[in-house]
Amino acid sequence: MAQPSPVAAHSLVGGEWRSGPLTHPVLYSYDGTLVASVEEASAATVCDAVRAAVEAQRLWRGVPAFRRSALIAGVGHALERRAETLIRALVLNSSKTLRDARAEVERSLTTLQVTAEETKRIGGEVVPMDALPPGAGRFGVAVRVPVGVVAGVTPFNAPLNLAVHKLGPALAAGNAFVVKPHPHGAVITNLLAEACHEAGIPAGLFNIVQGGAEVGRALVSHRDVALVSFTGSGAVGEQITRQIGLKRSVMELGGNAPTIVHADANLTAAVSACAEAAFALSGQSCVSTQRIYVHRAVASEFIAALAESARRRRLGDPMDPTTDLAPLVSESAAIRVESWIQEAVRGGATLACGGRRERAALEATVVTDVQPSMRLVCEEVFGPVVTVSVYEELDVALAAANAGPWGFKAGIFTNSIDVALRAARELDFGTVNINAASRSRVDHEPSGGTKGSGWGREGPRYAIEDMTHLRMVSLTNLPS
Repeated sequence: MAQPSPVAAHSLVGGEWRSGPLTHPVLYSYDGTLVASVEEASAATVCDAVRAAVEAQRLWRGVPAFRRSALIAGVGHALERRAETLIRALVLNSSKTLRDARAEVERSLTTLQVTAEETKRIGGEVVPMDALPPGAGRFGVAVRVPVGVVAGVTPFNAPLNLAVHKLGPALAAGNAFVVKPHPHGAVITNLLAEACHEAGIPAGLFNIVQGGAEVGRALVSHRDVALVSFTGSGAVGEQITRQIGLKRSVMELGGNAPTIVHADANLTAAVSACAEAAFALSGQSCVSTQRIYVHRAVASEFIAALAESARRRRLGDPMDPTTDLAPLVSESAAIRVESWIQEAVRGGATLACGGRRERAALEATVVTDVQPSMRLVCEEVFGPVVTVSVYEELDVALAAANAGPWGFKAGIFTNSIDVALRAARELDFGTVNINAASRSRVDHEPSGGTKGSGWGREGPRYAIEDMTHLRMVSLTNLPS
């Protein structure tokens, strides 16, 4: 089931590739080379993809867990055999460095391995019916059953790992899956489909509809889609929730992740972790550290070390193994981020380092003396920029970190257990990392947001729970 062309991304319906009437060009952001042409699915193709999923799921839901587990593990093995192809595709299509692309492939393999294990642990619970008088003499169990067809919408910045975080749990739970990838993730998603075919995943369980917003709308609003799992911006997530009405959803939305560096922190560890969290993936992650709040007692030393770390990051061709910082996904994205930096400087902020742009490439940038109303602080940047603010009282840092609509991940560095526990209680985020920056994630943990950063959780065990519903089964033993 090889793809029709190395640069063509087609839709996949019931195991068959389908062409489309319109194409989206995907450019290598480093030099503007055309690397992929994404053929948009028609409305009929979207309907056919969902129909194929419905039909395949009728059989799949009866496949025993040990068999589902083995097939999901097989997808991981098939991906591993394609590792170098996937790494190259991630670099060219998603503008990752070779290091970041390799890390994504490795994480995806781990995610599938964990998912295969969790497939065999899906269970329910015995309900003590006789806890109330009407239940005397009755036996009850609550069991988890698949929801049916899961629709996934995936972004450009982690098109492989975020796809398997949706596909794997959907299949584990007995569902079928239809995905609409971002055009910059289209080729990678097709490679994932090839791996599924090689592993023996039945046709129709994994379908792909390529294209833009119109295709996404048609998919998520289809009447036979039971649950929508979306990763992307808050604005698009809000649109989707309006389109799907009462349909179940898992929303992993935007972020503006803070990290606090307290006076007693290990500064060497804090600088290293914050720099990596801010500038890896060129800051194009909803959990990239965007705001740092550092105690005045260590602020000068911390800022100097962070700026020096940023200056050492080599900007260049992502295919060059010595490159530390890739261009942004597009020149328009880089222009936007540059304009926000310039706007902050005009408003009184200080450029500690970076700020220069060439086409889609933007230097790792550290900005100090910022105000809460600046867009670099109060909106999601999605670029290699981090702001540093100084505090004296922990109350102030916690309040500043909690400000705004976001609530995905936060971090704090401290050697005080009291400070750590207080941060864990008071930071209103889906994840609070202690002595780690905001971007730190292990793929089996429950990952998701609060407030405007969404609801539901990824991480195989927790995603499986979201992609099933509880069915109460009650048995009354009647006399014959």
